[in-house]
Amino acid sequence: MAPTETKPGERQYHHGDLRRAILTAALDVIAADGPSALSLRDLARRAGVSHAAPAHHFKDRTGLLTAIAAEGFGLLAGALREAADLKDAGVRYVRFAREHPAHFAVMFAPELLRADDLELTTARALAADALRDAVSPVRTEDFGIDTRLAGVAAWSLAHGFATLLLGHNLDGAVGDRDPEEVFRSLTATLFPTG
Repeated sequence: MAPTETKPGERQYHHGDLRRAILTAALDVIAADGPSALSLRDLARRAGVSHAAPAHHFKDRTGLLTAIAAEGFGLLAGALREAADLKDAGVRYVRFAREHPAHFAVMFAPELLRADDLELTTARALAADALRDAVSPVRTEDFGIDTRLAGVAAWSLAHGFATLLLGHNLDGAVGDRDPEEVFRSLTATLFPTG
């Protein structure tokens, strides 16, 4: 595919992976301005290709956002699978949100996604399985709840902390401390055996 003409200062498309280039550009836009700022036409311009080129890979904006969410859930599943225990899984969840804020912003916005997309549902299931695996060794009877509810509690804590952190709502409470260490302290208090 030949690059389109670009204006001074714009990059031309010189690589072989347009899909990845569009995903990367979309993640940059979302990280800077949120999902609502995303436009396939703008992404095509940034990549130096025709405005129709991104549709070849994603069909439309919803397809692109769904691909971003699927990629995010896959990355999250990988991070959670490496966790040593429930506390570490929570720390890895918070770290994922900090390192991949654009993915995180899209993953949990179902109104932006194709809920029945196979890649998305598979990646989401892998992430859920990884979280369940982190919860299963915890003696949930100590909390008087079943494993599924313990998973919901653990996910709520990690997700809530990550969301508040990304929204700068914890700046005063966390201060200069490492947010992961703050989260680890919280989990030690709430899940002393996990």
